[in-house]
Amino acid sequence: MTENKIPYKIYLEESEMPQAWYNVRADMPIKPAPLLNPATGEPCTAEDLGHVFCDELVKQELDDTTRYIPIPQEIRDFYKMYRPSPLVRAYCLEEKLGTPAKIYYKFEGNNTSGSHKLNSAIAQAYYAKNQGLRGVTTETGAGQWGTALAMACGYLGLDCKVYMVKCSYEQKPFRREVMRTYGASVTPSPSPTTEVGRKILAENPDTTGSLGCAISEAVEAATTNEGYRYVLGSVLNQVLLHQSVIGMETKIALDKYGVVPDMIIGCAGGGSNLGGLISPFMGEKLRGERDYEFIAVEPASCPSLTRGVYAYDFCDTGKVCPLAKMYTLGSGFIPSANHAGGLRYHGMSPVLSELYHEGLMEARSVEQTKVFEAAEYFARVEGILPAPESSHAIRVAIDEALKCKETGEEKTILFGLTGTGYFDLYAYQKFNDGQMGDYIPTDEELQASFNKLPKVGK
Repeated sequence: MTENKIPYKIYLEESEMPQAWYNVRADMPIKPAPLLNPATGEPCTAEDLGHVFCDELVKQELDDTTRYIPIPQEIRDFYKMYRPSPLVRAYCLEEKLGTPAKIYYKFEGNNTSGSHKLNSAIAQAYYAKNQGLRGVTTETGAGQWGTALAMACGYLGLDCKVYMVKCSYEQKPFRREVMRTYGASVTPSPSPTTEVGRKILAENPDTTGSLGCAISEAVEAATTNEGYRYVLGSVLNQVLLHQSVIGMETKIALDKYGVVPDMIIGCAGGGSNLGGLISPFMGEKLRGERDYEFIAVEPASCPSLTRGVYAYDFCDTGKVCPLAKMYTLGSGFIPSANHAGGLRYHGMSPVLSELYHEGLMEARSVEQTKVFEAAEYFARVEGILPAPESSHAIRVAIDEALKCKETGEEKTILFGLTGTGYFDLYAYQKFNDGQMGDYIPTDEELQASFNKLPKVGK
């Protein structure tokens, strides 16, 4: 099909929606390293993980060999409320930039949670409900995951306890109220309601919190309340599996029009959206069927891939979770409170960490003022107010399109627009008022955190 017949927005029919999630681990010649039990230093068993996670999710977490895992009909029916999501040809952005590049973005913000997180939230809540549980606990940073999980639990009639990073809890009251509207309880973390929260507050009373802190509290709440399990919005293998629906829809839409991207760009915090977007394309690369350039974009204030170390580390600050081998800044690392752009987690998904370690994708870090410059430019040109997290990918997509303008290359660029920024107006206000700065951790600060990494695994 000729280029001028590619519509501005490409939608799939319901019948074209994926029937199964794609498990990229099945095609990885070197699998992600296993989670380790912190008490024994040995790989976690299904029994170990079953004390924290739902049984079916444990199976998905440990499955490195099944390429396609069927999506239950009930989840597919829920997906139809907001999926398939549009793949957009950014004609307006291309014109304003004056670039020969062709730019596409997969837009995941067309649901009340405002992001891609609902793709995994409904799956995890569904398996909890099927197991007969009373409810689930979780953490949230910017609030997108907590909102998505609250929506899913509200729909299925599950209790939902959310521990929200304290600085986000204070900066984003309306995000908090959306969660409460859907029936969730929301607690600023660290809090005096858990043993680990009290310990963290005793050591650092003025802490602004971190995802690592909130995870510790959520896990404690799950393991000390009968009928509850913990669920996580990123990092884990199971989450990247559920998010593969993003990439699969994208690939089906591009294939319909004979479009092959040269580079695929995604923001990277824990890895859920990036892993979901690139999975089917990475599968082709791993199988030797086609080559792509993959770019993970992270904040300069929390640069786990670009400045972290590849090592076993705790997934949480309280050191109660399993150890994961990942690119990490150390479980005690807390980004500056000045950092307003999300993507605050100290480590990266073990799947993405292994792919990056093998040289199958690259990573870049960007300062938040440059991110918000790109966000506002994109909003004025494409008409969508993007989430700060998504705007990291927008920044690099624009940079790459401008390179094409200089060289005359007609590359096809695909990026993930993970959600909208309507609950992030505090950060936009700081940027518009000239009060936003860039904080980049020093080598000495990072080394101090690396020195505290656990001495286990290889």
